[in-house]
Amino acid sequence: MKDFLLPKEMAENAEAIGVNKVNAPFTRTFFLAILAGAFIAFGAAFYAAVTANTNLSEGLTKLIGGICFSMGLILVVVGGAELFTGNNLIVMAWANGKVSLFKMLKNWFWVYIGNFIGSLFISILLFLAKTYHSAGGALGVHFLHIAEKKCELGFVQAIASGVLCNILVCLAVWLCFSSKSISGKILSIIFPISAFVTLGFEHSIANLFFIPEAMLILEFDGNFVEKIIHQNLSNYASISWYNFIFLNLIPVTIGNIIGGGALVGVVYWFVYLRSEKAHKIQ
Repeated sequence: MKDFLLPKEMAENAEAIGVNKVNAPFTRTFFLAILAGAFIAFGAAFYAAVTANTNLSEGLTKLIGGICFSMGLILVVVGGAELFTGNNLIVMAWANGKVSLFKMLKNWFWVYIGNFIGSLFISILLFLAKTYHSAGGALGVHFLHIAEKKCELGFVQAIASGVLCNILVCLAVWLCFSSKSISGKILSIIFPISAFVTLGFEHSIANLFFIPEAMLILEFDGNFVEKIIHQNLSNYASISWYNFIFLNLIPVTIGNIIGGGALVGVVYWFVYLRSEKAHKIQ
């Protein structure tokens, strides 16, 4: 008995999962979305801690960080949580007429909100634990630099980076549809996720952790910035709510939907499921 699915079977599996997701009870979906936000935040924090203070080359540092960040999606997939970027693949069930546009968008909306709550919760806990003081404040500096770069993206640049990110994230989820084993799912996740992190693409839910974490440091621990890392608060003026929402979160989210929903979900629907729908109509 084979322990994997072929691409046609993967498409059918993805469709069935999409139908189950939009029809699941609201409470279950929402709390699983909170968990997914927390899981991605843990992966992002793991990435930041590992890459904050290293003498390795930039590429190798990001690669190792990407492997660490993969923990977030591994927790989501194996632990069974609801992640907005992965749920963009529900578009396959919608394109095949199995779910309505309203139900799909409703799922995306509430999962996104739940992801934000989970990510913010971990941001607050890490701040209260003063984890950013690690390595003589190097981790805190790293959080600030990560958020600063994210808040200085151009609108089109952020969309493009979001597209590229969620192509790889949804390909990781797509590969997981093939495997029936936990080890197979983990291996399916590591390489696509490590690639997007190493290449520096933008993930909307990870950004719901990174930027609020930097904002908490700037807003509530100015002493850390000015006396421990000897920086002026004004040096990080670009880390603002306006830049966070309008220069990062909105365009990156749009890009994530295009990358995961259109360039992965719709493409695989067109290749493996469209002919079935046309046949049924005839």
